[in-house]
Amino acid sequence: MKKIFYPANERGHSDLGWLQSDFSFSFGPWYNPEKVHFGALRVLNDDTVAPTMGFGMHPHDNMEIITVMLSGTLEHKDSMGNVGQIKAGEVQVMSAGTGIMHSEYNPSDTEAAKLFQTWIFPRQRNITPRYDQKSFTDAIKHNELTTVVSGDKDADTLYINQDAAISFGDFDGGKQVTYTIKTPGNGAYVLQVEGEADVDGDVLNKRDAIGVYDTSSFTIETKSQSRLLIIEIPMK
Repeated sequence: MKKIFYPANERGHSDLGWLQSDFSFSFGPWYNPEKVHFGALRVLNDDTVAPTMGFGMHPHDNMEIITVMLSGTLEHKDSMGNVGQIKAGEVQVMSAGTGIMHSEYNPSDTEAAKLFQTWIFPRQRNITPRYDQKSFTDAIKHNELTTVVSGDKDADTLYINQDAAISFGDFDGGKQVTYTIKTPGNGAYVLQVEGEADVDGDVLNKRDAIGVYDTSSFTIETKSQSRLLIIEIPMK
């Protein structure tokens, strides 16, 4: 097994006043040649959007864009005619394909919106753009990982155009979590959202991450109450 450790305090940061962002990989104003991507995982932004603020209409193409809402609400509009709100416990996917325009803003007058936005390189380029979202509030079971996004159209998950999977879960301290790679040759990016855990001798604290590859499985030992996000992606 091979590993790359990504300390939280080495992430890039941007402060636009209305938007606070921490970048796991090079993005916008922050560039680090050693942190451009992990396999097919290109972007993982930890965003906080101030009340009544947001992103105006802007374009994307040939990227799988996944938004995981942590708290608050974002309102989404796009060039395909989709309009809706994404709330905590919900996940949104956009297969940008040949091109899509969209906007996101926080409709609340008082509450900030907190989210992870992830970009994954697609399996096929120039597909027809597609949008979907789903609540996983009722599907989450304590001390279990729940897969919310995958490249399997038949699974009870949101579908993306890549042999990838996104899973998360809340765990008590003192638990062992074994993750088995779903697609041979893939790696996994493990983000310690909250708490403390050990991955094969590397200790992860809040917002630390570790990339794991060249293995078929690995085990996480939680040292305290923890929230984990695991992004499995192709390494080539």
